[in-house]
Amino acid sequence: MKLICSKSELLKSVNITLKAVPSKTTMPILECILIDASTNEIKFTANDMELGIETKVNGAIEEKGIVALDARIFSEIVRKLPDSDVIIKTDDKLNTTISCEKAKFTIPGKDGEDFAYLPIIEKNDCVEISQFTLKETIRQTIFSIAANENNKLMTGELFEIKNNIMKIISLDGHRIAIRKIELRESYSDKKVVVPGKTLNEISKILSGEMEDMVQIFFTENHIVFEFDDTVVVSRLIEGEYFKIDQMLSSDYETKVMINKKEFLNCIDRATLLVKEGDKKPIIIDIQEGNMQLKINSQIGSMDEDIDIEKEGKDILIGFNPKFLMDALKVIDDETISIYLVNAKAPCFIKDDMENYIYLILPVNFNAAR
Repeated sequence: MKLICSKSELLKSVNITLKAVPSKTTMPILECILIDASTNEIKFTANDMELGIETKVNGAIEEKGIVALDARIFSEIVRKLPDSDVIIKTDDKLNTTISCEKAKFTIPGKDGEDFAYLPIIEKNDCVEISQFTLKETIRQTIFSIAANENNKLMTGELFEIKNNIMKIISLDGHRIAIRKIELRESYSDKKVVVPGKTLNEISKILSGEMEDMVQIFFTENHIVFEFDDTVVVSRLIEGEYFKIDQMLSSDYETKVMINKKEFLNCIDRATLLVKEGDKKPIIIDIQEGNMQLKINSQIGSMDEDIDIEKEGKDILIGFNPKFLMDALKVIDDETISIYLVNAKAPCFIKDDMENYIYLILPVNFNAAR
């Protein structure tokens, strides 16, 4: 095999495929990037058996061939080469020479036939949305998934398609994030749970341009994202997702309209007095036309007033400040509406069309006062 590619093209393709190389594995072949130039195009593939990525590489094939190279070493070599054309060449024993200007590396390769190729997926059902929309929607929900695997379903996000709407939902037991995307065409109903790891990695590769599209294919066990010259295949998380509709209520006793930026900045200032890992709640006292935010910690205390519009009852309620900030950071609206029932019931931050809904459970602040 002999290939010639520019360093920038190589680096771009290596960075994309690296996202599917496992950090720990009992199968050494999975620690490799597969370079496949056996046809008329160059493809790089990585696969950790949960997430697989294949991307096309711009370059010239002088001799066809296929080889698997240690991903970590190969990526470090490419990263440190001069900005020039790179020649990748293998001999009959799969020893691979990577040369660029006066630099020349030789590393052992593995037989590409041993590599775990991406599963062949029947691409019947396809949903097309812009890369911008998908990237934004992941950003606006991913913070609400659970980090630990005590409940596998909480480590993923629900993708649900119904009545021309794609709803993306995440939850971690303390909060729920919901975003709705209106689809241009009608599609059959779907309901799958996509691993958070997959979505995190995809959002790093997506261009985020409005004109660039991504095609999403669904099967029983996999979801496939195709965009630009890249294919991402991920296993789905099995199991019945939580019945979210039962957790969403339109009843409220208090409605608050508040400037989002002011509210966010105020909570941000309050957290200056909270050490990392400290679970100090922010106490919110809502009265006519005014919201008072208070926080007390070993470092000190703070209180601040914000002007609001209020409908309904006065309320005193406590929250984990981080949970409020996470939701506020991803809302673009200048003014937001907060719906509350009582000090023990969740609050909802949502727009009138319910294109976004953020549910946050309050915390018991009596012990903190």
